[in-house]
Amino acid sequence: MNYRDRIGLNPDIMLGKPTIKGTRITVELILRKLAEGASERELLEAYPHLERADVLAALSYGADVISKEEMIVG
Repeated sequence: MNYRDRIGLNPDIMLGKPTIKGTRITVELILRKLAEGASERELLEAYPHLERADVLAALSYGADVISKEEMIVG
């Protein structure tokens, strides 16, 4: 999946955080809800504008961002 088809960055929307295109739903929100134990089904019910592909795109985006980070051991 190419998350770029579903995720956009716009400085005028949600302070420039990555969002699902055409919505104000941030990738951060999706990842946090999943981390808190929400199921994909619960997300789709709570946010009717979301599609399964949007949730998968958020996960893919998160993995891509993390893969580029460096671990700093203090």
